Amino acid sequence: MTATKLQMPAGELRLERPGGGAGLQAWDAADELLLASVEPCLEEAGISGKPRTLVVDDQFGALSLGLAGFAPVLVADSAALSGALSHNAGLNPGLPALSGLHNWQCPPAGPFDLVVLRIPRQASYLAWLLRWLNTVLAENGRILAGGMIKHLPERSVDVFSGAVVTEAVLPAKKKARVVVCRRGEAMPDGWQEAWKGYSVPGLGHTIEALPAVFAREKLDIGTRELLPFIAPAMARLPEGARVMDLACGNGILGLLALSCQSRVDLHFSDVSSQAMVSVARNLKRSGMAARLWHQDGIADEAPAFDLILLNPPFHEGGVVGDHIAVRLFRAVADHLTPEGRLLLVGNRHLGYHQTLKRYFGHVEQKGAAPKFVVFEASEPRRKSQSVGRS
Repeated sequence: MTATKLQMPAGELRLERPGGGAGLQAWDAADELLLASVEPCLEEAGISGKPRTLVVDDQFGALSLGLAGFAPVLVADSAALSGALSHNAGLNPGLPALSGLHNWQCPPAGPFDLVVLRIPRQASYLAWLLRWLNTVLAENGRILAGGMIKHLPERSVDVFSGAVVTEAVLPAKKKARVVVCRRGEAMPDGWQEAWKGYSVPGLGHTIEALPAVFAREKLDIGTRELLPFIAPAMARLPEGARVMDLACGNGILGLLALSCQSRVDLHFSDVSSQAMVSVARNLKRSGMAARLWHQDGIADEAPAFDLILLNPPFHEGGVVGDHIAVRLFRAVADHLTPEGRLLLVGNRHLGYHQTLKRYFGHVEQKGAAPKFVVFEASEPRRKSQSVGRS
């Protein structure tokens, strides 16, 4: 990791992107433009003193630390922010300490005079966020929403106009855009687009999810390739075996596993808190019970598992590759029992069969399709045993 310096009106921040490769920095021009727009926005709105400030979906701490003087409240969907924020706070020891980080399992309460928001890529998640912000924004409050132009969701103008009052669209700078908004009338309660889902044979109810969750409206084609192998894998497990649905999304893999063998200790883990809220809803509807981990990967304190199910993400923001999968493979190897197994599906072009051999002594191809391959990996290598680990 290499620290880069973000210039702000009040000085500069040293920031690193934990887990990022060469050339990946922890901030972009949208962060820079948002921070530069805060004081002019407050002055234009006639908001004086120390406004109660909310930062939404900061990426690696640039906004939260850049606004540390405002003592902001923080809320983010991603559990990854916590580690990045802690790391980057340590690189800037002179800043005021930040308060706790909230997520969508337990969001903060308003009212807020100023909201600084990173615009997400998904139009539906943006629409949900803006409706939720209407419930916590002060009457004279302002939303500063910013992002890189190439990453703004389709129909973003319509999404803003359908939820809030757009007061100004600031001039673009370095291919970044910031929108200034006031509170609108649209609310999240009763919004028909909040929950989307689909039915799967073998489950007696629809699997639903909130907007930030991957593949919430239809079954992901990679997941579809993995489904036939779940029942045989579960049939080999004894009663009381521990099973994890890792990077679970709406929980489809774990829910189907539990429908095959109900007498197991099932766990779900996902970096998205909206995924956790969605899994909890789906478990309740199914009458099943499980442990939920809002975690970037597998928590250090998690127990060892007999089976881990995984459809690993292959993109993070604008970065596409196997870096997330490699991190997850390492975590799986460290959290499997000696006889435990990993059952996963991956994009064929990412060559997971080679990567898996770094962390597992035995890798077997179980199925294949033009774009996806299903693997079972066993004989996990612990940290001291891993071959070729960087």
